Amino acid sequence: MTTVVVVADPPVQEAVSLELPGTPLSDADITALYGAMLADVCATVQHAGGDLLVNYPAESPDGIDAETTLRDHLAGELPDPDSARYEVQVGADDAKRIGNALTHLLETEEEATAAVLEPTAPLFRRKHFGKASMELRSNEVVLGPTSGGGVYFAGFVEPIDFDDALAPPAIGTLSERAVDAGLEVSQLSMLPRLTDADGLRTGLALIRVRQRAGLPIPERTVELFEEWDLTLENAGFARGSDSP
Repeated sequence: MTTVVVVADPPVQEAVSLELPGTPLSDADITALYGAMLADVCATVQHAGGDLLVNYPAESPDGIDAETTLRDHLAGELPDPDSARYEVQVGADDAKRIGNALTHLLETEEEATAAVLEPTAPLFRRKHFGKASMELRSNEVVLGPTSGGGVYFAGFVEPIDFDDALAPPAIGTLSERAVDAGLEVSQLSMLPRLTDADGLRTGLALIRVRQRAGLPIPERTVELFEEWDLTLENAGFARGSDSP
């Protein structure tokens, strides 16, 4: 089964790098949202049958133990918390950290397939994992595109040259590196990453559609949206009576 690397910040305000300008969310709200999305994504990996590897930063703000914080946060959220692996990130930038993790899995541990999944893509569900696993049987690289040319998922049968492989647009750079290595590339359906106001709007709209249609939803993320009574209003957001 595919080992899925989730590159994660400890879900505490001092350590979370996510920012959402142009939204009604405070720093505390954003930290809570990040923690909920992280738990939804990691739980989805395990529910879908993937092997979860949480990749945490080598350095954290004073007084924060990244591994312990992440373990404690996910302990009650995962269907099988004892099977989750936690390993420190190695590399000077995001591309190198992801590349090192995936190359180690594919070459040193001789995993058949390995992937990286963004913790800010809570709409990634079991069906997307299933589709990715199926595509990796006939393609060496499977990418999940998001708005702005980014990616939310990248799966590999063989490693590529990961140096600067996330240079914008990441979907194009990763595809070019794969083609240059003689590898076949496939794409998943587009999903939003909730990393800016546009992504939050798109994610919220899709979640409301899923709720009305009775489709699977990222429960922890939705719980926060309901608590905040967060809705879309014209081109912006509206928030209920608990807004700051």
